Amino acid sequence: MNPWQKHPVIYEINTWVWLNELSRKYRKPATLSTVPKKEWDYLSSFGFDAIWFMGVWERSPAGIGIAMQNQGLLEDFRRALPDFSSEDIIGSPYCVRRYVVDEHLGGPEGLAVARRILREHGLRMILDFVPNHVAPDHPWVIEHPEYFIRGDKEDLRSEPASFFEAGENVFACGKDPYFPAWPDVLQLNAFHQGLRHAVIETVGGIAEQCDGIRCDMAMLVMNTIFERTWGNRAGHKPDTDYWTTIIPAIKKKHPEFRFIAEAYWDMEWELQQQGFAFCYDKKLYDRLEHDNAEGIRLHLCADLGYQERLVRFIENHDEPRAAAAFSSNKKRAAAVVVMTLAGAKLLHEGQFEGMKVRLPVFLGRRPAEPIDPDLAAFYRTLLKGIDRDVFRNGQWQLCERSGWPDNQSCLNILSWCWAKDDERYVIVVNFSEGAAHALVRVTWDELRGKIWRLADVFSGETYDRSGDEMRNSGLYVDLGPWKYHFFSLNPS
Repeated sequence: MNPWQKHPVIYEINTWVWLNELSRKYRKPATLSTVPKKEWDYLSSFGFDAIWFMGVWERSPAGIGIAMQNQGLLEDFRRALPDFSSEDIIGSPYCVRRYVVDEHLGGPEGLAVARRILREHGLRMILDFVPNHVAPDHPWVIEHPEYFIRGDKEDLRSEPASFFEAGENVFACGKDPYFPAWPDVLQLNAFHQGLRHAVIETVGGIAEQCDGIRCDMAMLVMNTIFERTWGNRAGHKPDTDYWTTIIPAIKKKHPEFRFIAEAYWDMEWELQQQGFAFCYDKKLYDRLEHDNAEGIRLHLCADLGYQERLVRFIENHDEPRAAAAFSSNKKRAAAVVVMTLAGAKLLHEGQFEGMKVRLPVFLGRRPAEPIDPDLAAFYRTLLKGIDRDVFRNGQWQLCERSGWPDNQSCLNILSWCWAKDDERYVIVVNFSEGAAHALVRVTWDELRGKIWRLADVFSGETYDRSGDEMRNSGLYVDLGPWKYHFFSLNPS
C-alpha cells in the first residue's frame, strides 16, 4: 500500500446491516469473505481512501438482554423500524464482548479476506475501538476485575442504575461526566497500569488486522477528564496520559497505523498532541447545521496544522441523517464545504442515496427508503471532482472575500483554494437562503500577467478571467441561495 493520503476520504459502513442487505439482494448469506466482486468494485469506484467497517466485533448477549428491558431504546427502535421485532436486535457494537470479528460477519478469516480485497482496490480498512468500557460478559470481568472501576453493595442499593453485580464483585457502569450511566456496559479504569498493558495487547491485535481505528469517545480516558468523572474511585492518577502510553506502543510496531478520535468538549487539539492522526470536527458540523457563513468562516481561521488533522462530516451513525437535518439545497452546499476542506472527510453509507432514518446501532435491519437519484448524481460529481492529488496532498488556503458599502451579502460567501504543482482549484459557496455577491481574492502570485480559464466541475461552464484581477481586487461572484462554484484554473 502507498502511504496514507494527507487528506483522506473515509466511508463508514454499518457492517451487519450492509451484509444483511447483500444477503437479501443475492438471495444467499453474505459475509465479509463472500461479498460479490461487483460490490467491492462499486465501493472502489467512488475514489475513497479507506472503508470504516463499523461494528465488526463480537457483540454481547448480556447487553442485548439489558437493551430489551430499556423502554426508551425500544421506542427508538420502533420509530426507526415500524415493523420492528425482537429478532432485529443484534446488540450494540459499542458493547463489545470480545475484540474478535463476529462469526455472523465471517469471523477473523472473513475480515482478512475483505482486507486483502480492499488493498487490491487501493483501499485501507478502519475498525472500532472502545477504550472507556466493555460488555458485562467480557472475559476481563471474571479474569481481571481489577481493570474496572469498582463499587460495593451500598452503591448497588443507592444507585442501582449505575452499578452492576457480577459474582462477588460490584462494578460501575460506563459513563461520561455529563450524563447518566450506560446500563449495558462496565467502566474500565483508565488509570490502572495493568489495564493499559492489556489495552496495548488488544489494540496491537487489532492493528494486525486493519490500517487504523476510530476510538469511541476518546477524550473520556484522558487523565483530566477521567479524574473529573471518577475521582477517588479511580485511584492515583498516572504521570503519563492514557493515549501517550497506548499510541506510541502501537506505532512502534505499526508506524503507518492511524488513530482517529471521536472527540468533543474542545479536546481535539490536546488529543492531536497525544498522537491522534485525526479528531472529529463536531464544531464544524454544529455550525453548518445552526450557524451562518461568517461563523463557519471564523471556525476555518484556525491554525492550518490543526485543521489538517480534523475529520469533517455532515453525517455519521451518531448524528441525524443529513437528508433529514438539512434542506434539499443546504445539504448539497454543506457537502461541498466539508468535502473540499483540509483534513479527513467522513461519509456515511446511505448519505448519497438521501436516506433520512437514523438507525439505532442495536438493529441489524433498516427500513427501505426511496433513493434520491439527483442527490446520488451530485455526490458522484463531487467525489469525482475531489479525486485528485491536489485535494489529497495539496495546500489549502482560506480566501478573503469583500463586498460593497451598500451590499454586504459577501458575508454569506465561503471560499478557499487548493494548489499542488500545476493543479489549481477555487471553491466558492453561498451558505445562505438569499442571493450573495462578492469579490473573492485568490492570493497566488503566479496568477499575475495571465488570463485564466475557470471550469466549473458541476455545471461544466467556463469563464476566462484576468489573473491580475483575481490576485488584486478579486474574482467577482454572483450566487443564488445555497449555490456554489467548484472551479479548476488553467492558463488560457
